[in-house]
Amino acid sequence: MIHPSAVIDPDADLHPDVEVGPFAVIGAEVSIARGCRIGSHVVIKGPTHIGEDNQIYQFAVVGEAPQDKKFAGEHSELHIGERNVIREFATLHRGTAQDLGVTRIGNDNLLMAYTHVAHDCHIGNHVIMANAASLGGHIQVDDWAILGGFTIVHQFCRLGAHCFTSMGSVVAKDIPPFVTVSGHPARARGVNVEGLRRRHFDAERIRQIRQGYRLLYRSGLLIDEAIRRLRELAATAPDLGLMADFVATRARGLLR
Repeated sequence: MIHPSAVIDPDADLHPDVEVGPFAVIGAEVSIARGCRIGSHVVIKGPTHIGEDNQIYQFAVVGEAPQDKKFAGEHSELHIGERNVIREFATLHRGTAQDLGVTRIGNDNLLMAYTHVAHDCHIGNHVIMANAASLGGHIQVDDWAILGGFTIVHQFCRLGAHCFTSMGSVVAKDIPPFVTVSGHPARARGVNVEGLRRRHFDAERIRQIRQGYRLLYRSGLLIDEAIRRLRELAATAPDLGLMADFVATRARGLLR
């Protein structure tokens, strides 16, 4: 299952059924669980922990040191969950001591060609990053978010669940759940209706989410008042509680 031209450090821990392609390089302190397939010319550096059934395509670089001038070689890690697909030339970096020291990627994500996940990012589950989408450091991407090709996200931003960024978006503030953004700089354009339909949100849930969007973006309410109204409506529309909690804990300001 391991091509004879692959270079694997004796300190790496690979499950016996892991496939490793030609000229791949796997360093020390790398653990790879069962069912993973590592393509040709992939480089994986440690400490990196990779869960089950991941597929990493040729020329990807996984677990490299952060592109952070403050990084001084301290211990830091990359943790990857299960069933992720990491395409050609993607780059995923370890964390830094300025944060928790760990970059985390959850389960069932698709990171397309040339995507970049910088140090200390936390990606949830079922996230799609289209070609050349790039995350600066310390970014949180919640479940089911979709980043269009060539999206750029500034450090410390948070992208809410089920949000969508159009191709070429430049994101410098937090995106609430369910919201579609586009532009340079990115601005809110509405609700990610098509994405919600694909995830089997019914018409009533989508109507409620649209009502929440109007409160945040079109009502003229101050943010704190909009949060209060969202929480009132959340008694019968739980998705609006998710929006309210997100906006209440925004870190870089709300993308509007």
